[in-house]
Amino acid sequence: MMRRFTASMTFETSATMVLLSFAALAGCKHSAPANAGLKATAQGTALVESSGGHQVGATGTALKDPLVVQVNDDHGTAVPGALVEFHGSAGVSFDPAAVLTDASGQATTSITLGAIAGRYEWSAVTPGKNKAVPLEIVETALGYQQRVGSVLADKYCSRCHDSESSPERVSNYDNLEVKPHPFTDGSTLNKMTDADLTSIILHGGPALNRSALMPLNGNTLSAADVKALIAYARAVSDPSYQQAGTVYAGPNL
Repeated sequence: MMRRFTASMTFETSATMVLLSFAALAGCKHSAPANAGLKATAQGTALVESSGGHQVGATGTALKDPLVVQVNDDHGTAVPGALVEFHGSAGVSFDPAAVLTDASGQATTSITLGAIAGRYEWSAVTPGKNKAVPLEIVETALGYQQRVGSVLADKYCSRCHDSESSPERVSNYDNLEVKPHPFTDGSTLNKMTDADLTSIILHGGPALNRSALMPLNGNTLSAADVKALIAYARAVSDPSYQQAGTVYAGPNL
């Protein structure tokens, strides 16, 4: 089956839209500068992500891994002592929200997701020598249904749909003649309707003239399970899955 199903953003109803609107209004309020007391000793010209982007976590929780970005100069050399600020949507928090790069030119922050499920974009910014240099970063917050789908994907799907092994699970991906699509493969899965995905999950690959290596799961998964898997796949899709009425949480700079 497929490994990471992204929520189709239909997961939360109109009440969610109202909450997003209130969150956006709340984001218009400004507090004291996050960089108060920090004095940069250097400036760079480029800002790159080292690690921590494109993570998936539960709403209202801290992401597992910190976000690490690096400030470089014109020659690609790391710049210690440069200021980096982190900005995000209302409800998202950074610890710290501003920091000076360390001896390796890197700045690290921990991110706690907002309370509303969806795809969040935020920015890391360094002043730069001549102009501010931004870096856009995307993380995904899963609602309840999507988290259920994530658990089901790990239990029934990841062994084949995820090419990387882990201490808890040995991947079978390399042993398969026809390689399954990762749940993150939006270029393929976004073209399939929810009905298509339901059919292939319940009745196996042959239901859509796909590989017979994709087993049927109609005797294993309930209708609610299938909806949760599809919600998860839609949520983690890259590129993102979009449909009419989709709302994304954007950065509050």
